[in-house]
Amino acid sequence: MAPKDLDCKVITPQEGAGHTHTVIFLHGRGSSAARFLHDLMAITTDSRGRSFQDHFPSVRWVFPQSEFRPSARFPKAMVPQWFDTWNIADLSQREELQTQGLKESVASVRVIVEREAGLLGGRWDRVVLAGVSQGGATAAHALFNLAVPENEDGAPRRLGGMMTFCSRMPFPGRSLAETRVVLELENVPADDEVIRNTPVLWQHCVDDPLVGIEYGRELKDALLSFGAQLEWKEYPEGGHWIQTPDGIEDAVVWFKDKVLQVADAGRLI
Repeated sequence: MAPKDLDCKVITPQEGAGHTHTVIFLHGRGSSAARFLHDLMAITTDSRGRSFQDHFPSVRWVFPQSEFRPSARFPKAMVPQWFDTWNIADLSQREELQTQGLKESVASVRVIVEREAGLLGGRWDRVVLAGVSQGGATAAHALFNLAVPENEDGAPRRLGGMMTFCSRMPFPGRSLAETRVVLELENVPADDEVIRNTPVLWQHCVDDPLVGIEYGRELKDALLSFGAQLEWKEYPEGGHWIQTPDGIEDAVVWFKDKVLQVADAGRLI
């Protein structure tokens, strides 16, 4: 079955800035691309009132809309979610419910990544995956299952980066190979090159009431075991969202350092 073409809200680069990078940002469960775009760019700012868009005028921001999926626990409900869950407080309960939605969502996200890389002249290393909550979990599995083509100049295969916030690890406690087997996607790499060479920023607030900090640490450990270049940030307060203003400012510094300024194998990213 071909991946579904997800509807996307897009913020184009500011006039005169050119298009140097793309960030594909996935919303959380129960939200929407439009609402997430507004909350992220209008009210989530640093200490000087600047948003991600203000800091990075040459970035194209893409906000995919998840499918409305039935809820197994509440049969009459159709929920905007990347995958279904039985108990959001404990994803190990009826863990198998996550599989089909996550497989379909990851397949669709991979199509968006490839399309955005094409708009950048085939520069996959200028595309960043990002997500909040369930969107972050989906972004992570997209990275785990992403086949990036070989570069003609021999530079390592990679994405520009991945940013995730207040998220967790569906299907924890598995090796990378075992994690890939869960979704049984086609065109999955046999090695770990993309994960090893893609810088990752992971942020979580200790007082998160929906996704406990222990689940964020569980995903941190998984990423490290897969060989990821991980920068992990914990904040005492901030709830179930991107911590402001410190988290925004830390993310801006990370993006400038790891995405905009990184020279890898002679290529300026």
